[in-house]
Amino acid sequence: MPRKKDENNEKYIELEQELKDQLITNNNYNKVTKELLDKYIKYTKMEDDLIKDVDKRGVNVKWNNGGGQKGVKRNDSIQESVKVNAQRLKILDKLGIKPPEKKSDGDEEYEV
Repeated sequence: MPRKKDENNEKYIELEQELKDQLITNNNYNKVTKELLDKYIKYTKMEDDLIKDVDKRGVNVKWNNGGGQKGVKRNDSIQESVKVNAQRLKILDKLGIKPPEKKSDGDEEYEV
């Protein structure tokens, strides 16, 4: 099981390095953008955890308040995931990072 955690950590390290490289290429890497990049990675981890919760518990979850009331409600992780993703997109916008565009229809490589 620890191996999976290492693989996930490696994923975040690679993502951070790729975004850092883009900022350096755009001559936009400084203390402020580094802080935003750190927040982006934290939000990415948070969103991944929220998605794992939805995968584990489902879209609807049972609740019981212990006082005889029970029911089913929407998993709060869904709405929180949407909010976290919106923050991630705002950070990318502030950093001036755009999604890569495909070079051509048949080409698998992307251009930044």
